[in-house]
Order: sequence, then structure tokens, then C-alpha cells
Amino acid sequence: MKISILLPYKENFTKKNAGAVSLFVNDTTRISTYRKTTRIFGNTTYKNYLSNNYINLTFDKKFFLSTNKQYVEKFIQFEKKNNSDLIEVHNRAHYIKIIKKNYNNKLFLYFHNDPLEMNGSKTIDERKYLLEVVDKIIFNSNWCKNQFFVGLKNDKNSFKKTSICYQSSSKTNIDFKKKKKIISFVGKLNRSKGYDLFGQAVIKILNKYPNWKAKVYGDEPRETLSFKHKNLSILGFKDNSYILNDLKKISISVVCSRWDEPFGRTSLEAASRGSAVIISNKGGLPETASNAIILKILTVDSLYKKIKELINDKKKLRRLQKANYKNFIFTHSYISKIIDKIRLDTCNLNKVKLFNIKNNKSLKIIHLTNFNRRFNGRLQYTTGRRLNNGFVRLGHNVLTISDRDLIHDNKNITDFNGNRKLQNSIIDTSMNFKADCLVLGHADAVSKETLDLLKNKNKNLKICQWFLDPLSKSGPDYKKNNERISDKLDYIDATFLTSCPSILSKKINNSYYMPNPCDQSFEILKNYKHDCKNDVFFAMSHGVHRGDLKKGKSDNREVFINKLLQDNQNIKFDIYGMNNVQPVWGDNFIQAISNSSMAINLSRGKPVKYYSSDRIAQLLGNGLLTFVDQKIQLGDFLTNDQIIFYKNLDDLSYKLNKYKKDRKEAKRIAKNGKNVYLKKFNSTIISDFILSKLFDYKSINKFIWEK
Repeated sequence: MKISILLPYKENFTKKNAGAVSLFVNDTTRISTYRKTTRIFGNTTYKNYLSNNYINLTFDKKFFLSTNKQYVEKFIQFEKKNNSDLIEVHNRAHYIKIIKKNYNNKLFLYFHNDPLEMNGSKTIDERKYLLEVVDKIIFNSNWCKNQFFVGLKNDKNSFKKTSICYQSSSKTNIDFKKKKKIISFVGKLNRSKGYDLFGQAVIKILNKYPNWKAKVYGDEPRETLSFKHKNLSILGFKDNSYILNDLKKISISVVCSRWDEPFGRTSLEAASRGSAVIISNKGGLPETASNAIILKILTVDSLYKKIKELINDKKKLRRLQKANYKNFIFTHSYISKIIDKIRLDTCNLNKVKLFNIKNNKSLKIIHLTNFNRRFNGRLQYTTGRRLNNGFVRLGHNVLTISDRDLIHDNKNITDFNGNRKLQNSIIDTSMNFKADCLVLGHADAVSKETLDLLKNKNKNLKICQWFLDPLSKSGPDYKKNNERISDKLDYIDATFLTSCPSILSKKINNSYYMPNPCDQSFEILKNYKHDCKNDVFFAMSHGVHRGDLKKGKSDNREVFINKLLQDNQNIKFDIYGMNNVQPVWGDNFIQAISNSSMAINLSRGKPVKYYSSDRIAQLLGNGLLTFVDQKIQLGDFLTNDQIIFYKNLDDLSYKLNKYKKDRKEAKRIAKNGKNVYLKKFNSTIISDFILSKLFDYKSINKFIWEK
């Protein structure tokens, strides 16, 4: 899973200046399952970043534009190239609208502060919007979550959208005998943090107990709260590692905020180092330590009394220290696993996605096409089988009829061409199965009479057809293919083509472009991981039902490829289905493509909008760097970072040689191509697209080929 994390603008993701958000992100990311595929984006003027996977976004600020908007737009520029599965935005709700305009994949929002005080989540309408568009909202405390739902209903759907994920700290061995008589305060030295209360109380303590000391870590240039005592050390701002190391020796830690702390990392870290912790009853602070002393009334006197109580009762002091340490569970590892589980549960690309139709009723689908049973697995990588897998993964009951196999097996004297047996079988199967839907794929032998009877018997039956063959006017069978598509339109509720419907000879209502589907169980290779022995793979079949080359059979592709071979003798081609080299089928096909790093997907006839041989799914899906003619306009939904477009034969030659030399870049693009095609054009999504149009429901999937 590829993850992009966007920090708040000017969040200092650096070793010496890191705040709570940066520390949380760094600590949980470096041990995440997805650490190698995670990128952290931010903006800071400091150097010495916390990790190597951090990208500092810089840009020329435009006076008349929002700096935050420019920052997010800069991130989007990177993200379009990175193409992550998941974007995680931290503590900036108003970034969501900008990102959502440009991004349709999974999106998380983390709240580290009170949502009611943040831009983009202050109003009820803003929070309703976030619940609608964000896939997961993660809060750092229950208090923070409750703030978000002020004025809103936390119903079942909202509950699924939200999670609690506390801050974290490391856990190290503590020698309690080395604890010293020291009281600590960590944070901004202002009234909001209760530093005035701490200062007054601790001066009284130090006067009463001269063998005790106090250490203060923090600064505050905006307020001048000054406390002086010979046993009071004001250390200024210190980095997190320095404080954590000191906390191992500290006996009592005080976090006495006046304001509602969303969580309180300082008390959490103190507990992890075996300090006795005194906290105010504000915000999420009570959730930070299981054995903390909670000040229900926050005054100088109440704080003084609790510190004095611990100093006087050494057994209680040690008991609380050990209890905090023993019961501390919010380690980096623990929290990172929680986050990874949330990511997996929400973003699992292979997760079945049911649609909202008739209360998610499973449909009964008859899928009728040529499943090539009689060829004993030679033609196993078919679109029909891919769509079958998609329908099943969506949760539907699928029954298949292989029309040409049935015809072939039932030819006899009384039914010379086997057609009568086919019609009867379709009718009987549909009646017995009580089908909701009939899906036809190149099912030319199915008669209009049969479809008419089925429609009359079952008024609710939906019928659709898909068609893969080329529709170029200069290509083979243009007129015939158009007639095949339009032949049964009176009974067809939707038509799906692997060419843009606009190129048909006449307009057909309810016709849609359908990309060639890939399938995670078919496309199992990762050629970009290997140094293949061949450079370029290309294959033709001269018709899928012919096992061997037909003498005298050729097409325009052979002329093109032979010219390419002649002009690029330094490139090692692996060619099938031409020049007396037989086509390659079944598992032999997979074995063949596993030996090449690049491939050409060249279709019959002149290029037409969106049409590509279904082999594109096998090439891209198996991680070959794939080259296609730019005139088919697949650039409408695939980028140069995923597939290579060429203008003509010379341009193709140039680019083949370019990527033969630059293997690293070729592998990178090939990897992107596989990842994108398997994610955006897999059989589950395309099957869902077919059913969404046929049954007129709004899918939770995004179909990026739709205009």
C-alpha cells in the first residue's frame, strides 16, 4: 500500500524542533508495515529531518493567494505522480476540500487538537462534509472525538467512519533506584498550560523540602512568567530525546493545563518513564495515564497538597511510579499496529465491495459467452472468466453457459448446427435459476425469439451485452461487428464496448465504454523486478479459435512490426503469431511474457478512440513496460508515468531504445502501470461498473474512465 502523509504547513519535522504531530507521525511510520511505501510531506525552514522518507515542499509564495492553499496544491502536484492508495492529512481539516477536488482514492484525517477550534471543522456543516467525503477520521482521544460530534448524531455509519488512536511513546527499562528527588514540568510556560500554578506551588515545595529539585523544559516568548529558586532549573526548549532521557530520573511529573488538552503527550511520556504523574481534569488528559493523580479542582493549593502528599508518602510515590510504568501500553509498536489495521481494513484493494441495491441482495447472474471449454485450457485468459471473477467477488451467484461449446457438442441430424439445443438450454436454465440478469458476451447465436421469451416470462430480467472486437472503419469486419452489436438491441438494456461508443455507425442508447479488465488471480507476474532476457514482447493470434497460423493470413500489424525489427536490430524482440512463428497460448503465454521487460500492444486496423486489444490487461497487469499508440487516447485516464504512448514507428523506435538503456526508469513506470491497472481497472471494479449501469445504482467505486 502506497501512503502519502501531509503534515500541517510549517510543521517542523526535524530532530531538534519537532512538535507532537511530527513525533507521532515519525514514531508510528518508522515501524509500520508500510514504512517502505510511505512518504511524508511537509514544509519547514529547518534541516536535519526526522526520517529519509520526508519530502520538504517549497514554492514561490504568491501574495494574493492563500499560503496553505499553495502548499496543498504543491503536494497535489507530487501526489499525481506518486499516485498513492491512501492520503493521510494531519490536523488540517480545511485541506480536505482542496485535496478532494483532485483525488478519488482513500483519504484519512487525523485530529490532534479540538475540532471545534480548527478551520474546516468548526461548524456542523463542515463536520458533516468531512464525515461524507473522508474515509476515516482518527482522533487522539475520546474527548476529541466527542468534541467533533457536538451537534451531530454519532450514528452507526459515523461510528464506522471514526477511530481513536492515542499518541505513543517508547518504553525502556527503568531502574527505580536511580529515581531522584526531582519534579518536572514540560510545555509552554504560559497560563494556558498552568505554568503560573506550577511555579507558585513548586516554590512552596522547594522551600519546604530543600532536598528536592524542580526542572522546567520549555519556553514562551509571549508571556513573562518568571519563577526563581536555587533548586529550580529553567532549561528552555529541549528536543524530545533529551526530555525522555531525563524523565528516567524524575520522580514526579506535573501536567496542570487550564485548557482542554486534546490528549497530552507530556503526561504519556512521563508515565512511560515511570514517573508519578499529576494531571488536571481537562480534555483528554485523564486518558493519558492509567494511574495518574487527577486534580478535580485546579488551584495552587490543590497542586501543592498532591505534590506534598507524594513526597511524604514514599511508598505511595513508588507504587504510582511502578504502576504507571507497568500499565503503560501506548508504545510506538502498539499504536503503529492499530493504525496499520485501520489502513488495511479501510483500504484493502482486494476487499469485496457490495453495492447498495435491494438491501445488498446477491444477484443471480447468467453469464453467457464462449468459455472455450473444448480447448482444454488453451484459452484460459479470457475476458469472460475475468468478469466472472468480478461478479463473484461482488457477492453474486453466477451461472455460466458456454454457447459455442454447447453448440459444438450437440450437433446432430435433427439439430444440424446445435442451435436448437442452445436456445432450449438458455430458456430452461433461466427459468430454473430465476435469473435477475443475463450477461451476453459475443453471443451471436442467441436468438431474438429466445430473448423475447425470457423477457415475457420474467419482466424484471435485465439483459446486457459486452463486445471486445475492433470497430475501426479501416479494420476487419467493421460493418459486420456493428450489425452484431445492434442485432438484438430491442431486448438489450445496456451495451458495453472496449471502444468509445461514439465510433459506432449509429448511436446506441445506454452504450458505455468498458476498459479491458485485469484480474489479480491472472496477472501474477512482476516483470519489473527482474532483468529479463528479452527486451520486447509482441504476439498476434489471427483469431483466438485457431491454434495455428493460417497460411496466407496476414494484416497491417505484420508490416509495422517487421519494419520495427529491421530498424532496431540491437533490440531483442520475442515475436509470436507471425513470420512463421506460431501463436502462444495458455500457460505458455505467461511463460513467454515473463521473459520480456517491455511489450507492444498493437491492435488491428487504424487506431480508434479507446480501443485496445484485451492483451493490454495481460501486459500492464504483469508488470511489462507497455507501449501503445497515442491516437487511441488512453491518455484520458492513464499517464506517461504508467504507460508509454508513441506517435509513429520512428517515435516507437526511439522510445524502445531509450527505455532499453534506462532500465531503472523503465522498471519504475512498469511498476506504476501494473499497480494502477490492477487498482483502477480490475475485474471487480469493471463488473461493478456493468451492474451499476444495468441496475442504475450509484457505486462506491470510482470509474475513472467515465466522463
